[in-house]
Amino acid sequence: MTDLYAITLPDGSVREVAPGTTPADIAAAIGPGLAKAAIAARVDGELRDIGRPFEGDAQLALVTSRDEADALEMARHDFAHVLAEAVQQLFPGTQITFGPSTDDGFYYDFAPTAERGPFTDEDLPAIEEAMRAIIRADKPLRREVWDRATLISRWKQQGETFKAEWAAELPGDEPLTVYWSGEDWLDMCRGPHLASTGKLDPDAFKLTRVSGAYWRGDQNNPQLSRIYGTGWLNKKQLAEHMTRLEEAAKRDHRRIGQEMDLFHLQSEAQGSVFWHPKGFILWRQLEAYMRRRLDAAGYAEIKTPQLMDVRQWERSGHWGKYSENMFAVPDEVPNAEGEGPVLHGKGDMMALKPMNCPAHILVFKQGIKSYRDLPIRMAEFGCCHRNEAHGALHGIMRVRQFTQDDAHIFVREDQLIDEVKAFCDLLDSVYRDLGFDKYAIKLALRPEKRFGSEEMWDWSEQSLRDAVKATGRDTADYGWEELPGEGAFYAPKLEFHLTDAIGRTWQVGTMQTDTVLPERLDASYVGADGERHRPIMLHRAILGTFERFIGILIEHYAGRFPLWLSPVQAVVATIVSDADDYAHQVADKLAKAGIRVETDLRNEKINYKVREHSLAKVPNLLVVGKREAEEGTVALRQLGSDRQQMMTLDDLVAMLVKDATPPDLR
Repeated sequence: MTDLYAITLPDGSVREVAPGTTPADIAAAIGPGLAKAAIAARVDGELRDIGRPFEGDAQLALVTSRDEADALEMARHDFAHVLAEAVQQLFPGTQITFGPSTDDGFYYDFAPTAERGPFTDEDLPAIEEAMRAIIRADKPLRREVWDRATLISRWKQQGETFKAEWAAELPGDEPLTVYWSGEDWLDMCRGPHLASTGKLDPDAFKLTRVSGAYWRGDQNNPQLSRIYGTGWLNKKQLAEHMTRLEEAAKRDHRRIGQEMDLFHLQSEAQGSVFWHPKGFILWRQLEAYMRRRLDAAGYAEIKTPQLMDVRQWERSGHWGKYSENMFAVPDEVPNAEGEGPVLHGKGDMMALKPMNCPAHILVFKQGIKSYRDLPIRMAEFGCCHRNEAHGALHGIMRVRQFTQDDAHIFVREDQLIDEVKAFCDLLDSVYRDLGFDKYAIKLALRPEKRFGSEEMWDWSEQSLRDAVKATGRDTADYGWEELPGEGAFYAPKLEFHLTDAIGRTWQVGTMQTDTVLPERLDASYVGADGERHRPIMLHRAILGTFERFIGILIEHYAGRFPLWLSPVQAVVATIVSDADDYAHQVADKLAKAGIRVETDLRNEKINYKVREHSLAKVPNLLVVGKREAEEGTVALRQLGSDRQQMMTLDDLVAMLVKDATPPDLR
């Protein structure tokens, strides 16, 4: 008699099935509705094909389109494979490489033939039509496990050199699986996949763009053509996403930054921002606000060096884990004579700091610290450098030079939960002041490669859990979630993800508990027992970096900042030149009251001025003519409103002063 497998369902019931039975069979046995709705299965927690047979006793949860995260992941993965099949149909000889899903879609990297040359955006409509034909053909997607040598041989015979190389380098104990699309096309993939291409909605995807990419991300390797697409479960979701993309394009911080004359970037300083006067006003307002909040919360602000000896980074562990992202600088005088090498290579190596934490420990170590001195809260608006690849740079969101709103808190064990709780409360208040009412909290747990003992990690992770629980924010309302393997190499961390005005999320704030760096850099305090003890070091940031957070603010507000942040808070515009003197009087009075104001006395029609200052996102346009000058009034036009409001100058000044007061000073 054949042994049966015991399959346990989520309700606790158990079904005994014969070998060869699949999750699809169990769905059909439960009912035709579930058989139609089930698209995949979680077997002992692993997401699998609905048609993959059980291999023994198992826990089973059937996946339907209502399980949106799993359903989207599988659909996007399938769209990527359909894309690859369509490209090879249309352009024979094209080699395939990788095709993962992404947060909102998928991409696939191709090596076109030399005769064909790189793909372009003009190729996308034809590829889309070929993809729809494959989807409508409802081709079965079938999994097979292949012998390594056989698979490598097949790839080589078909001229798929990239696939052959990858198959040869996969771990020896890893089964090599392929998926057939019908009987005429296959790709190497771990899966899982939907049962057939027809499970995809042919109207729920769109190819968006083509870009260059290097094989395995190495610029020394061959260049490939990467085709991006967005994929969803149905046409409605796609339409909503495309609307969001259109809105995001309107809010692009690079375009708005240019329109408002806030900043620019150029190749002479890759990954560094040139802040213009108006942009730096925005920076200074944000920095002044954060400084006031930190002062009130008991932080002491410090400033630490940009360059430190590489030996210090070796002691901290950053050089071994992070050196490829650091700028190293030889400590020697360059040869400027024109003969011989510029650098002789005999100087010690220095490194531009990619983070502030080791320097803060050096400040902590100056003088003897007592347990009574703790907690010590050190804050720094620290300028850092990281050697990001050119292709990874993006406006002011991803840069090489950036300034963190960084701080480190040195605490005793018994102080940790209260300090993390106080930080969470401060962060909540700051985000709400800046216009973000919704954010999620994630706990990033120990990564595979890490420093410290398992006991330390157990304690650190649980301490963060307990601190968030003490704030009442470990709930679904705050998107509480734990992320295995996402912590830093020296500590677990809380991540704070903002939701902006159009529903996008941005990971900005962090809080990490660290016992590793104080140990490695020999930081200590004298305890009540007279003995030396290691402090716990809390790494924390609220904004993350000024550059990126300002980019987020620009896109969140679409450039229409709250009045206290606006670089220009009012413009006085004249209708006729007879009002020029009065315009200066109005501007002077506003400036003396602390309002950032400009005048527009050009010989242009007022409608032209209104339109131009609206594009520049000026919040208050103050129109004055001969009548206003005689009456001591101003015609106020506020950004986004068609109506005009007549006010006395004194009332206008009082209103703007009130509206321009930062939220922490109201």
